[in-house]
Amino acid sequence: MAFLKSDTWLDLLKHLVVIGVVSLLLLFGFFFVYLPLTTNHGETIPVPKVTGMQMDDLEDYLEERDLAYFVDDSSYSATIRPGTVLTQDPRPGEKVKEGRKIYISVAMKNPPVIKMPKLTDGSVKNAQMILNSYDLVVGTITLVPNLAQNAVLKQMVNGKEIAPGAPIAKGTRVDLEVGDGLGNQEFPVPSLVGMPADEATTLLAGQRLQLGEIFYQPTEEGQTAGTVVKQRPEATQGATIRSGQLVDLWVAGDEPLKTP
Repeated sequence: MAFLKSDTWLDLLKHLVVIGVVSLLLLFGFFFVYLPLTTNHGETIPVPKVTGMQMDDLEDYLEERDLAYFVDDSSYSATIRPGTVLTQDPRPGEKVKEGRKIYISVAMKNPPVIKMPKLTDGSVKNAQMILNSYDLVVGTITLVPNLAQNAVLKQMVNGKEIAPGAPIAKGTRVDLEVGDGLGNQEFPVPSLVGMPADEATTLLAGQRLQLGEIFYQPTEEGQTAGTVVKQRPEATQGATIRSGQLVDLWVAGDEPLKTP
């Protein structure tokens, strides 16, 4: 105990210095030796890429790398196999400690059921945007006679109307009936006789009429090959037609050879 005896202030100072040095050594050993040994301080591993993997393979894959996972979200996609990992956190390549959990989201097996949105009375463009935002598929768009051009008149699933608010699974195909802007108005049958066949076809499309059959026949005297010599229905006085109806044409000359 002679070492701890302080006869002078110099001895006391020496004792304080020794105590301070010992304390510093203890602190250094605790933080830089003991803690690293017990907590693996500074030992990190890179996070592997797990997006695109199947849940069935994930546990063994991460266990081999001293990592774990936790599913914190899920979503549905008709084009992605159920159980596929969609996102991960931390991202691939980040450094983490052993035992760290990788938070993932996965693709659901069954689509969630939502309420059918109201598409009628709005434009077809707006309806397409709404369907996409609800994860519903835009199906067949059918033009029907109606003065409300491009307005959605009916929303249908599997050939039957579906009311707004009705339950519907995400990914379902929704068909639309859309007004053509013409309604059931009738207009005179256009006269196509004497016109080149290609011009007659363009005129029909411009008046929203459909080209029916084209019949080719030998060129007679006074006729020009490639021109329309007869049509059905005929463009007689008072004859009318509706949008979408068929018009057959008879063309002088031989049928053009089809290119392979």
